[in-house]
Amino acid sequence: MIPNKHELALADLSSIYAGRANGLYGLTLINQLAHAVQSAYHARAAGLSDSVVVAALLHDIGHMVHQLGDHPAALGIDDQHEKIGANWLERYFGSDVTEPIRLHVAAKRYLCTVEADYFSKLSKDSVESLALQGGPMSDVEVLAFQLSPYWKDAVSLRRIDELAKDPQGPMPLFDEFTGQLLSSMKL
Repeated sequence: MIPNKHELALADLSSIYAGRANGLYGLTLINQLAHAVQSAYHARAAGLSDSVVVAALLHDIGHMVHQLGDHPAALGIDDQHEKIGANWLERYFGSDVTEPIRLHVAAKRYLCTVEADYFSKLSKDSVESLALQGGPMSDVEVLAFQLSPYWKDAVSLRRIDELAKDPQGPMPLFDEFTGQLLSSMKL
Protein backbone atom coordinates (compact mmCIF):
# COMPACT_ATOMS: atom_id res chain seq x y z
CA MET A 1 0.00 0.00 0.00
CA ILE A 2 1.28 3.44 -0.94
CA PRO A 3 1.48 5.84 2.05
CA ASN A 4 -0.72 8.93 1.85
CA LYS A 5 0.61 12.50 2.07
CA HIS A 6 -0.15 12.76 5.80
CA GLU A 7 1.78 9.57 6.55
CA LEU A 8 4.73 10.79 4.49
CA ALA A 9 4.70 14.16 6.27
CA LEU A 10 4.59 12.50 9.70
CA ALA A 11 7.44 10.18 8.69
CA ASP A 12 9.51 13.15 7.49
CA LEU A 13 8.98 15.10 10.72
CA SER A 14 9.53 12.05 12.93
CA SER A 15 12.75 11.27 11.07
CA ILE A 16 14.10 14.77 11.63
CA TYR A 17 13.30 14.73 15.35
CA ALA A 18 14.59 11.18 15.82
CA GLY A 19 17.79 11.78 13.87
CA ARG A 20 18.73 15.43 14.31
CA ALA A 21 17.23 16.52 17.64
CA ASN A 22 19.61 14.73 19.98
CA GLY A 23 22.17 17.49 20.39
CA LEU A 24 21.96 19.86 23.33
CA TYR A 25 19.54 22.72 22.96
CA GLY A 26 21.74 25.82 23.18
CA LEU A 27 23.31 26.12 26.60
CA THR A 28 20.61 24.10 28.38
CA LEU A 29 20.85 20.59 29.79
CA ILE A 30 18.20 19.19 27.45
CA ASN A 31 18.26 18.30 23.77
CA GLN A 32 16.21 19.70 20.89
CA LEU A 33 13.70 16.84 21.10
CA ALA A 34 13.06 17.42 24.81
CA HIS A 35 12.67 21.15 24.18
CA ALA A 36 10.19 20.46 21.37
CA VAL A 37 8.00 18.05 23.33
CA GLN A 38 8.11 20.19 26.46
CA SER A 39 7.03 23.18 24.39
CA ALA A 40 4.11 21.26 22.89
CA TYR A 41 3.19 19.87 26.31
CA HIS A 42 3.00 23.39 27.80
CA ALA A 43 0.98 24.68 24.83
CA ARG A 44 -1.49 21.82 25.17
CA ALA A 45 -1.69 22.23 28.96
CA ALA A 46 -2.46 25.93 28.46
CA GLY A 47 -5.41 24.99 26.25
CA LEU A 48 -3.97 26.60 23.14
CA SER A 49 -5.25 25.63 19.68
CA ASP A 50 -3.90 22.57 17.88
CA SER A 51 -2.08 24.86 15.45
CA VAL A 52 -0.21 26.58 18.31
CA VAL A 53 0.57 23.20 19.91
CA VAL A 54 2.09 22.14 16.58
CA ALA A 55 3.93 25.46 16.25
CA ALA A 56 5.34 24.90 19.75
CA LEU A 57 6.41 21.36 18.84
CA LEU A 58 8.11 22.41 15.60
CA HIS A 59 9.22 25.99 16.32
CA ASP A 60 12.94 25.20 16.29
CA ILE A 61 13.00 22.81 13.32
CA GLY A 62 15.01 25.47 11.49
CA HIS A 63 17.99 24.57 13.70
CA MET A 64 17.78 21.01 12.37
CA VAL A 65 17.26 21.67 8.67
CA HIS A 66 19.87 24.37 8.06
CA GLN A 67 23.47 23.63 7.14
CA LEU A 68 25.17 26.02 9.59
CA GLY A 69 26.34 23.45 12.14
CA ASP A 70 25.23 22.85 15.70
CA HIS A 71 25.96 26.20 17.37
CA PRO A 72 26.22 29.06 14.87
CA ALA A 73 25.41 31.60 17.61
CA ALA A 74 28.69 30.67 19.30
CA LEU A 75 30.35 31.90 16.10
CA GLY A 76 28.38 35.14 16.14
CA ILE A 77 25.97 33.98 13.42
CA ASP A 78 22.21 34.44 13.62
CA ASP A 79 21.00 31.28 11.90
CA GLN A 80 17.54 32.80 11.30
CA HIS A 81 16.09 29.43 12.28
CA GLU A 82 12.64 30.94 12.66
CA LYS A 83 12.50 31.88 8.97
CA ILE A 84 14.23 28.74 7.72
CA GLY A 85 11.92 26.55 9.78
CA ALA A 86 8.72 28.37 8.81
CA ASN A 87 9.67 28.27 5.12
CA TRP A 88 10.52 24.56 5.34
CA LEU A 89 7.24 23.73 7.12
CA GLU A 90 5.08 25.53 4.54
CA ARG A 91 5.05 22.28 2.54
CA TYR A 92 2.90 20.71 5.26
CA PHE A 93 1.18 23.46 7.24
CA GLY A 94 -0.71 26.69 6.77
CA SER A 95 -0.04 30.13 8.20
CA ASP A 96 -1.68 29.29 11.53
CA VAL A 97 1.34 27.05 12.23
CA THR A 98 4.13 28.67 10.22
CA GLU A 99 3.59 32.33 11.12
CA PRO A 100 3.87 31.94 14.92
CA ILE A 101 7.10 30.01 14.20
CA ARG A 102 8.33 32.75 11.84
CA LEU A 103 7.51 35.37 14.51
CA HIS A 104 8.72 33.66 17.70
CA VAL A 105 12.11 35.40 17.65
CA ALA A 106 10.41 38.74 16.98
CA ALA A 107 8.13 37.93 19.92
CA LYS A 108 11.19 37.63 22.19
CA ARG A 109 12.41 41.02 21.00
CA TYR A 110 8.89 42.41 21.48
CA LEU A 111 8.53 41.09 25.03
CA CYS A 112 11.95 42.48 25.96
CA THR A 113 10.66 45.87 24.82
CA VAL A 114 7.17 45.95 26.31
CA GLU A 115 7.72 44.06 29.60
CA ALA A 116 10.33 45.53 31.92
CA ASP A 117 11.11 42.20 33.63
CA TYR A 118 11.02 39.85 30.62
CA PHE A 119 14.73 40.15 29.82
CA SER A 120 15.62 39.00 33.35
CA LYS A 121 13.62 35.79 32.76
CA LEU A 122 15.59 34.77 29.67
CA SER A 123 17.97 31.83 29.75
CA LYS A 124 21.65 32.54 29.09
CA ASP A 125 21.44 31.28 25.50
CA SER A 126 18.34 33.41 24.83
CA VAL A 127 20.20 36.48 26.06
CA GLU A 128 23.15 35.70 23.79
CA SER A 129 20.99 35.08 20.74
CA LEU A 130 18.90 38.21 21.41
CA ALA A 131 21.91 40.38 20.61
CA LEU A 132 22.40 38.59 17.28
CA GLN A 133 18.68 38.85 16.51
CA GLY A 134 18.52 42.62 16.81
CA GLY A 135 17.94 43.23 20.53
CA PRO A 136 14.77 44.86 21.84
CA MET A 137 12.43 46.36 19.24
CA SER A 138 12.08 49.99 18.34
CA ASP A 139 8.66 51.62 18.68
CA VAL A 140 8.16 51.26 14.92
CA GLU A 141 9.03 47.56 15.07
CA VAL A 142 6.57 47.03 17.94
CA LEU A 143 3.76 48.55 15.89
CA ALA A 144 4.69 46.52 12.81
CA PHE A 145 4.84 43.30 14.87
CA GLN A 146 1.36 43.95 16.25
CA LEU A 147 -0.03 44.22 12.72
CA SER A 148 0.52 40.52 12.11
CA PRO A 149 -2.63 38.47 12.61
CA TYR A 150 -0.45 35.88 14.40
CA TRP A 151 1.43 38.14 16.82
CA LYS A 152 -0.51 36.96 19.89
CA ASP A 153 0.11 33.30 19.01
CA ALA A 154 3.80 34.13 18.56
CA VAL A 155 3.91 35.76 22.01
CA SER A 156 2.23 32.68 23.53
CA LEU A 157 4.78 30.47 21.76
CA ARG A 158 7.66 32.61 22.97
CA ARG A 159 6.52 32.39 26.60
CA ILE A 160 6.30 28.60 26.25
CA ASP A 161 9.75 28.50 24.63
CA GLU A 162 11.37 29.81 27.82
CA LEU A 163 9.46 27.32 30.02
CA ALA A 164 10.53 24.33 27.95
CA LYS A 165 14.16 24.09 29.00
CA ASP A 166 13.75 22.04 32.17
CA PRO A 167 15.73 18.79 32.48
CA GLN A 168 13.22 17.68 35.13
CA GLY A 169 10.21 18.84 33.13
CA PRO A 170 7.62 16.76 31.31
CA MET A 171 8.99 14.54 28.54
CA PRO A 172 6.09 13.21 26.47
CA LEU A 173 6.86 11.26 23.32
CA PHE A 174 6.90 13.10 19.98
CA ASP A 175 4.22 10.68 18.76
CA GLU A 176 1.82 11.91 21.46
CA PHE A 177 1.24 14.96 19.28
CA THR A 178 0.28 13.04 16.12
CA GLY A 179 -3.37 14.08 16.47
CA GLN A 180 -2.50 17.77 16.58
CA LEU A 181 -0.02 17.38 13.70
CA LEU A 182 -2.62 15.66 11.52
CA SER A 183 -5.39 18.15 12.34
CA SER A 184 -3.12 21.07 11.45
CA MET A 185 -1.77 19.74 8.13
CA LYS A 186 -2.89 21.46 4.96
CA LEU A 187 -2.24 18.46 2.68
